[in-house]
Amino acid sequence: MRLRIVDAFTDRPFRGNPAGVLLLDDGFPPDAWLRQVAAEVNLSETAFAHRLPPGGDADWALRWFTPTAEVDMCGHATLATAHVLASDGLAGRGGPIRFGARCGILTADTSEDGTITLDFPTSTLTPVEPDAAVREALGAEIRSVHDTAEHIGDLLVELADEAAVRGLAPDLAALRAYARRGVVVTAPAEDPSRGYDFVSRGFFPAFGIDEDPVTGSAHTALAPFWAARLGRTRLTGLQSGARQGLVRVTLAGGRTLLTGHAVTVIDGELLARP
Repeated sequence: MRLRIVDAFTDRPFRGNPAGVLLLDDGFPPDAWLRQVAAEVNLSETAFAHRLPPGGDADWALRWFTPTAEVDMCGHATLATAHVLASDGLAGRGGPIRFGARCGILTADTSEDGTITLDFPTSTLTPVEPDAAVREALGAEIRSVHDTAEHIGDLLVELADEAAVRGLAPDLAALRAYARRGVVVTAPAEDPSRGYDFVSRGFFPAFGIDEDPVTGSAHTALAPFWAARLGRTRLTGLQSGARQGLVRVTLAGGRTLLTGHAVTVIDGELLARP
């Protein structure tokens, strides 16, 4: 079975967010095997996809696993899967790739310049009071806190400025005990002339990911958050961890478009079949 590792939301190797991609011949193997493969690949997500019969709402069934759990929605591994399908000539013609996933129908459109645009549901944002445990775990000045939609399940935390986001060193053990998928911190760009409008970082230790390099799904919440504050529906976010990656977002009402590049860095064979 052919296994690819693709760096997503970047146009160069060893940047952005790496994802494993495994295209299956027919149906999903047992969940236990999918979890074992994801744990072996040991990236923030490994995507598993298989073709669906023609005539339905989706072309491919898609699931994502962290090293420890299945997730409802993942942006970078969907981008990576679309990149693999396009590279293999399996993307079809005359329209976007349609994925059927736990969070609904997602689409991916490949442009002539090599970028891929994902169409995801926009997250709702509910203002909440910051939990004392989260304040202590982050150890930073908090401007606002918002709860995100069910398929994301993150806490979106606005910090004072870009320097606070970049310099944050959270207590990961404390966040691991927090009953959420993760915590995403964000702030406006210090200098938008550098090519991005806001910065973010994402921490998901409860799902086996201390810090995710570039979290596409989180940008379905970051897009409406910053669109409301900056007065524009087209923005660029920089996720500013060690690897970094850019996500271009377009807010289109109930949908958020996520645009980025991807590059395959490893193409190998998985010998342990189900």
